[in-house]
Amino acid sequence: MKPFNPLAGNPLATRDDFAKACISLLDPLIPSLTPGSSAVKLGETGTRYDETAAQVEGYARPLWALAALLAGGYKWEGTEKFVEGLGNGTDPEHEEYWGAALDTDQRMVEMCPIGFTLAVAGDHFWDGLNERQKANIAKYFDITEKEMPNTNWLWFRVFANLGLSKNGYKYDHDRMEKDMNHLDTFYRGEGWSNDGPRDYTQMDYYSGSFAIQYLQLLYAKIAGDVDPVRAEKFKERAKLYALNFVHYFHEDGRAIAFGRSLTYKFAMVGFWAAVAFADVELPAPLTWGVVKGLLLRNLRWWSKQPGAFTPSGTLTIGYTYPNQFMSDNYNSPGSPYWAMLSFAPLAVPADHPFWTSHEEPFPSASIPKTVALRHPGHIITRLGGHTFLLSSKQQCHYPLRAADAKYGKFAYSSAFAYSVSTGSYSLWSSAPDSTLSVTYGDDAEWKTRKKCDTDGIEFIEGTSVLVSTWTPLEGVGVKTWLIPPAEETPNWHIRIHHITTARPIKTAEGSFTVSNERRGDNRELDIYAEGVAPSALWMLGRLTELERR
Repeated sequence: MKPFNPLAGNPLATRDDFAKACISLLDPLIPSLTPGSSAVKLGETGTRYDETAAQVEGYARPLWALAALLAGGYKWEGTEKFVEGLGNGTDPEHEEYWGAALDTDQRMVEMCPIGFTLAVAGDHFWDGLNERQKANIAKYFDITEKEMPNTNWLWFRVFANLGLSKNGYKYDHDRMEKDMNHLDTFYRGEGWSNDGPRDYTQMDYYSGSFAIQYLQLLYAKIAGDVDPVRAEKFKERAKLYALNFVHYFHEDGRAIAFGRSLTYKFAMVGFWAAVAFADVELPAPLTWGVVKGLLLRNLRWWSKQPGAFTPSGTLTIGYTYPNQFMSDNYNSPGSPYWAMLSFAPLAVPADHPFWTSHEEPFPSASIPKTVALRHPGHIITRLGGHTFLLSSKQQCHYPLRAADAKYGKFAYSSAFAYSVSTGSYSLWSSAPDSTLSVTYGDDAEWKTRKKCDTDGIEFIEGTSVLVSTWTPLEGVGVKTWLIPPAEETPNWHIRIHHITTARPIKTAEGSFTVSNERRGDNRELDIYAEGVAPSALWMLGRLTELERR
């Protein structure tokens, strides 16, 4: 029986292996193309935007990989269909016209991979078009006066213009400059950019692999000849960022599950892909062999996750298995194909040092086992057999689904992904792993940390400690200290809470999640706790009655 996972069995060791992996992910999309090839319909689940935009996602996001594949000299049998789809989707007179972008329209996002495609694979997607088709694309890309979120979205308009400029077509240079100058105000230091203005506290994968660092490096390569000063600045920032970002990965290839949009799966290694694309030599110990290993080991890990794919070989909404609860309200069936941006190294030639270098293991001996990163508010450690971070700063600036689970928990791991609440009126359904839950009583909702009132990193007795204050319920204040593991006790990190309350409450402390499934027969795990009565083990943590203070 053919495995669901198209990556299964691919050694992912060479450039040709990487190209085969790319094609194996593109092939399953062909049956889902619309008659005019301008959209890909992969499922029936809804999202916050219209169905046409959702299907445009299914068309546009695979272009991240297809463009790199073509730029690297490879061929794919479905290319002409996607070329046809671009012409039809941007033609106002065609029945499959995508529709003009409105303010804060999802269609703007998809202009980014299309712009990238025009920039690096214009010989396939632009040169064969007639003048009317080219004018249609330029008009479709004209979102100069449209309102956009004050976030990484501004890069999408930059890439729409970049695609036109690389093909010698009229574009809005002034708008590009304004957008990039504004994006520069997001920069915080040591390579880190906030996903938004100064009053936002969001530094997740969008700061690196999903958007900002990734697109900065693509721009540096594509526009470096006409904008060398900015290109060099972006490359220098990448060198700084890389020394922090490497800590988010484990020796086996897995990345820490943190933040929103984890349905993008192996897009988590997009930064390393962009480093290769932009030909950036990183500081020691991040040799080309190390960069290659970080990228390829992650893809190999995903090749062993059958739940990441449907039976037809398309990507699922979820992380390592289908999971609508952990999805975001902007996730359509085509959304996971943002992951395809990690195939950018296909665009570099076979004699590039990324491909000619011997793959090297994770540089465990050359970087600290535990490190405090002040900009994202993380302490990251590899002690205890997995890579995980302690967190006390991040929060989403808008009402994100399950924001408390994605940003507010105390710890996030490469081995134990976070759980998402399915309801807040029972401890079980609130799924409070790696956090402290608080409730007024048996019939009240359980609340966890969603945002910090104050946060910081303190150096206490030779150890970096995260300190935060937060308010789970009215009249309840919590001060939390998060202390990373020590070499002598590698399996334990310490959490200390000082709680003040105006009324009686109950609390529960949760640890990392584990899959409650036994190998062999896939039944639930047996309860095990030496010296503890099984009847007491239904709790996720010890419930404690706190007296009125």
